[in-house]
Amino acid sequence: MTPRRRPGGHHVGAYGLLALTALLYLVFSLALPDTFPTLDTVDSILSNQSIPAVLALAAMVPVVTGAFDLSIGYGLGLAHVMVLQLVVNAGWPWPLACLTVLAGGLVVGVLNGVIVEFGRIDSFIATLGTGSMMYAVTGWVTDGGRIVPGPQGLPPAFTDLYDSSFLGLPVPAFYVLGLAAALWLVLERLPLGRYLYVVGSNPRAADLVGIPVRRYTVYAFAASGLIVGFAGVLLAAQQQIGNPSVGLDYLLPAFVGALLGSTAIKPGRPNALGTVVAVAVLAVGLTGIAQLGVEFWTVPLFNGGTLLIAVGLAGYAARRRLRGGAARDAPAAPPPSSPAGAGGTAPP
Repeated sequence: MTPRRRPGGHHVGAYGLLALTALLYLVFSLALPDTFPTLDTVDSILSNQSIPAVLALAAMVPVVTGAFDLSIGYGLGLAHVMVLQLVVNAGWPWPLACLTVLAGGLVVGVLNGVIVEFGRIDSFIATLGTGSMMYAVTGWVTDGGRIVPGPQGLPPAFTDLYDSSFLGLPVPAFYVLGLAAALWLVLERLPLGRYLYVVGSNPRAADLVGIPVRRYTVYAFAASGLIVGFAGVLLAAQQQIGNPSVGLDYLLPAFVGALLGSTAIKPGRPNALGTVVAVAVLAVGLTGIAQLGVEFWTVPLFNGGTLLIAVGLAGYAARRRLRGGAARDAPAAPPPSSPAGAGGTAPP
């Protein structure tokens, strides 16, 4: 007999991370009643964590196919530097500069996918190599220094991409929601998303049923590169100064969000909504830690520890999902043999 799955356990796995977010918010609100449960704190979380959330969604897409893009931090640094280089030093109109950087991010993503799939190089090694090359390009563009706008500053319409608000909330929060909704639609409701999940769960089976594994893996890396380019535009509008090393600080939180997100909403597989929930957990935790006034080294300690927990939980959720699928797909046990003889006549 096939074992029945308990709905309660499923709900705990799917929404436990969301409950943890609410619990952390409650704990920090009780510990810091004058500073934490305020609108200023909410606005700060929504604004400051928007770029890590976008980058976590960028990291999540290749993970769907079983690959990892370690170049996203380097790509973020290069993208935001290039925006400011084109606007400040080259005198380009900011919309054209932003579109160029988005196109460049797409091209870099395609190159990463081609190197991984057609070069047959492990995604860790390939993207670490391309990321190091992007870091070199960033240093070459900036000559090791910062890009600082002149006395006139940057165009207000450009900085408003990050600094403005809508419906009383920071605009970057709506970027995250819109991007997460778009990825959810693609991954959960369109054939493209189903193909990507099949490629990630069993590339051999995907190839046998006619799914072009290489092509869809390149698609995933291309989407990741495009999203990284968008995050670079937002970072340029936020920082308003080109810093060649700033992107590396976002690499670890991005993968924490992507991996921890695979334990929420759809436990056992990376998903957009789970990634947003994971980033919310990190945002609430880091904001509360900062307001408690702890030492600076607690932030990397928190990120590193959470990454280890995320990897462990993601692996456990994936194994549990595979066991559940195997149990559902197992043939039902045959009925006990009848005491009747071969001719079907029972003995007297």
